[in-house]
Amino acid sequence: MILDPWFYVLAVPALMIVGISKGGFGSGIGLIAVPMMALTVPVPQAAAIMLPLLCVMDLVGLWTYWRRWDNAAMQALLPAAVLGVVVGALTFSLLSEPMLRLAIGVVAVAFVLDHWLGWRPKGNAAPNKAKAYGCGAVSGYTSFVAHAGGPPLNMYLLPLGLEKATLVATAVVFFAVVNYVKLVPYWWLGQLNPGNMTTALVLLPLAPIGMLTGAWLMKRVSQALFMRICYGFVFFTGAKLTWDGVSGLLR
Repeated sequence: MILDPWFYVLAVPALMIVGISKGGFGSGIGLIAVPMMALTVPVPQAAAIMLPLLCVMDLVGLWTYWRRWDNAAMQALLPAAVLGVVVGALTFSLLSEPMLRLAIGVVAVAFVLDHWLGWRPKGNAAPNKAKAYGCGAVSGYTSFVAHAGGPPLNMYLLPLGLEKATLVATAVVFFAVVNYVKLVPYWWLGQLNPGNMTTALVLLPLAPIGMLTGAWLMKRVSQALFMRICYGFVFFTGAKLTWDGVSGLLR
């Protein structure tokens, strides 16, 4: 079990932000957790601790948003996402710690810049199976590596112009399936060891609290304010991890 107090100083707010985001905003901000935890522990350990917590959140999310997702999007995205998870598991040992930090940092910074600079096209796009397969596979891969599958998923879902509850429900179901699939390769790779599971157990009460808080806040709090704060967290933690990754590769 992790005893470093600084880990919990970062892990507790990160986990609450993830829960609130997954429970009521469906924005992909959930990628903040691993970058924040990775400031004090290795990336693979941070990802392993988060996985069982995400699985608990997913159960709450399924209960909250049952049968409100977009079926057509799910049918196109999920098979490709499972393939992405398999590729991530098979290539996991090839990625060094600096490479993981750099990859997560770049994804996080790019996600925020895309939001801030408005690079994504305006107007509602029509469903596109080829794009769904590509985004689903990349989302499955990045979700396996560091639970950072939100940005690729949003690249497909956001342009569709789905109603807010449908968007959140679709993201909840997508990651519920992906996260439970990930349990098998994480166990196979030895990531779900007693130390990581004990640390996850300590943080477990925050998982349903964050999810239910997000569902409650969705109708009561300005999404814009919450998102501005979260995007700021993601940008600065992503920038820090990018710097650490580049520094590590240059040593």
